[in-house]
Amino acid sequence: MKIQQLITEALNLPNNAISYHISQELAAIYSQKILLEGSDDSFNLEEYADANLCEIQNDSHIHNQVLTGWNGMDNEIYKYTENASFEVTWQAEKLDVLLMSWQQGYCKIRYYWILADSKELAEKFFTAVCDWNAEIRDEVLVFEDGYWNKNPDLFQSIQGANFQNLVLHGNLKEDIQDDLINFFASREIYANYGVPWKRGILFIGSPGNGKTHTVKALINQIQQPCLYVKSFKSEYDTDSENIRKVFKQARQSAPCILVLEDIDSLLSDENRSFFLNELDGFADNQGIVTIATTNHPERLDSAISDRPSRFDRKYHFELPDISERRAYITLWNDKLKIAMRLSDQAIDQMLALTDGFSFAYLKELFLSSMIRWMGAMETGGLEKIMVSQVAILREQMSSTTANKEAL
Repeated sequence: MKIQQLITEALNLPNNAISYHISQELAAIYSQKILLEGSDDSFNLEEYADANLCEIQNDSHIHNQVLTGWNGMDNEIYKYTENASFEVTWQAEKLDVLLMSWQQGYCKIRYYWILADSKELAEKFFTAVCDWNAEIRDEVLVFEDGYWNKNPDLFQSIQGANFQNLVLHGNLKEDIQDDLINFFASREIYANYGVPWKRGILFIGSPGNGKTHTVKALINQIQQPCLYVKSFKSEYDTDSENIRKVFKQARQSAPCILVLEDIDSLLSDENRSFFLNELDGFADNQGIVTIATTNHPERLDSAISDRPSRFDRKYHFELPDISERRAYITLWNDKLKIAMRLSDQAIDQMLALTDGFSFAYLKELFLSSMIRWMGAMETGGLEKIMVSQVAILREQMSSTTANKEAL
């Protein structure tokens, strides 16, 4: 009952006294044991056990508080340990782990104490759990609100992105693929010539012309861990602290791809200098390919856009010309059910009507027209519907452009 009493006493203490009190009491109760404690997010004992890498058993002598939640998207219940003591079996060794959580301001602190027979055992177990949790497996790590979260749903959406269903100008598609494939295959060459094995790539172009699809297709093809940054902003940490977290994780995950979508919106006058220092990490950034995208290159500082050692390759994604629109429309048309398909004459008409359309607007043209066609179910009627939809979408384009100019 000593652990039960310790937990109860500790949770009644001021927040800044809890961890010290528990550490002090555990050291006294288990004076023959080695104590390792901390609050690193990488120490996720339950996920490690779920992967059958160790066995955990709740201490039956205390009340183990386990929260129950509901994941509506997957229609399933999940469990989350709030306060509990575990008996752990790992590589035929025995350890004890106490997990506790408490409110610290607006955040919840999650703390752990590992009790082992030797310092070596405690540190080896801690390292094994953290190393395993740091690996990226069938998921994408997404950084938002100051934290990394594993996102298997984003990973699954990436599985549908490939270069076969992507139309780009000229040899752009092949150049980008060759660039990344050669980089990840050239580690020894970089080392032999004393060149830091890192890359910075910038995708430039107006919205809807394939930048995001290209990033997803690259991740799907290259099969390297992917880290995706939504924002450097968070309520409780500075931008600099969050930028440090991003590059720390990237270095741990290397070789990897670090994606900074809309980099112009991620950076500000306050955080730019710190970001550049982290990006310039030289040997520390070995194996990291940083892919940044921007719709507004004019907003980028010259220290980013014009410094070759930072983003040494820049790829421009332009509005599709007539040949690219033909390839894209044909690609879509070939996927349609026969009753929906456009004739060659209708395709020529669409090409004439869609001058200035981005790939995103062409996609919307097909999707919106298909929805209207399914409502009418008229054989051969898709062409007439698409003509009227072109007019609607062009009006939307004009309105969007006017609003941007007003801003």
